[in-house]
Amino acid sequence: MRPSKNQALINALATEIKLRRRALGFSQEDLAGHCQLDRPYISLIEVGRKQPTLSVLLRLADGLQYSMSEFMGLVQERYLLEREVATAGQ
Repeated sequence: MRPSKNQALINALATEIKLRRRALGFSQEDLAGHCQLDRPYISLIEVGRKQPTLSVLLRLADGLQYSMSEFMGLVQERYLLEREVATAGQ
């Protein structure tokens, strides 16, 4: 697998998925079932080792009970916040 050119964005996505899944009380298996994905794939996304396609992102948003725009907005907010914190520490 090629590393992402923007690992910070992948990490923001991974964190948002994991936090929302836990807030809903879902296991990785539960989320995988809701999204019609395999549990190991969910795990790899949550640790930032897989970059989901747009169609998978849509299924994840639905499984996490978000609209796609709400989900991507939250990921963007987390990404911008983490980027701001990282640059402030330099």
